[in-house]
Amino acid sequence: MFLREVVMKEFVFTGSRLLMGRLERGDDLLEQLTAFCHQHDIRAGAVWAIGAVERARLGYFDQAAGSYRTREWEQPLEIVSLSGNVSEKEGQPFAHLHAVLADEQGACHGGHLLEGCRVFACEFVVMKLEGEIPRRTTDPATGLALW
Repeated sequence: MFLREVVMKEFVFTGSRLLMGRLERGDDLLEQLTAFCHQHDIRAGAVWAIGAVERARLGYFDQAAGSYRTREWEQPLEIVSLSGNVSEKEGQPFAHLHAVLADEQGACHGGHLLEGCRVFACEFVVMKLEGEIPRRTTDPATGLALW
């Protein structure tokens, strides 16, 4: 049953290119994935990664407060899943990534990837999309920079 018209922004892409890479031990996970996007001029894309970190820093957006709360772990964690998208923010490539990390007991912790995650090992895939460029601006309904 059709309830209502879906309101959304959509982007049309004319092609794509897959790139794969590996980060070095000690790298900052977010900084290096963002740097990779800058190096390859990726302004529209998708990111996936697996591996492990020696320490981690994730954010949780507190909707009531309108700000991120930060959680940190000073221990080895497995990257169970890392995914996100690449768009343009303030004229630069911007990687918006979320991660699920597991501790040695298998307990999972997830959130918005922040600087401060130190890589133990990481393999990643980035899909560079050709065509329209999603550009982030402040969304008045949420206060978030969305496309």
